[in-house]
Amino acid sequence: MKTIIKLFIIFFVMRIGYSQQLVQNISNIHRLKDNEATFVNKPLKDLLKEIKPEIKIAFPNNENPSFDFRFLTAEQLRKNEGTVVENVALFVDVKDFIDWNWEQRPKGRETNWTKEDAEKYGNMIVTRISIVY
Repeated sequence: MKTIIKLFIIFFVMRIGYSQQLVQNISNIHRLKDNEATFVNKPLKDLLKEIKPEIKIAFPNNENPSFDFRFLTAEQLRKNEGTVVENVALFVDVKDFIDWNWEQRPKGRETNWTKEDAEKYGNMIVTRISIVY
């Protein structure tokens, strides 16, 4: 009996360690909205951990502090490339002002989302999630 309990505990711990991300591909992006309550009032980094497809660009907005995340590059958007699903916009509202220094970002790549951006803005608190196709 003890062996069975030990095996169950080991299996359970391994299952937690190998859990998958909520959004495996762009067509699963709706899962973020479906599970919005999980992310509201939590840091942005918690939401970003659940997204496997690479976020290519972000458009910050300080009128209503939010990020517009895209999975296509700016060049692809300009050329209207990609499917409707790939052209999805993930809007994430946050509580605080977004200090996005346009002048200090590389010319022509001001909107590129980087790992440094994820670290810098990761502690911002999510207030709402919207998805627009």
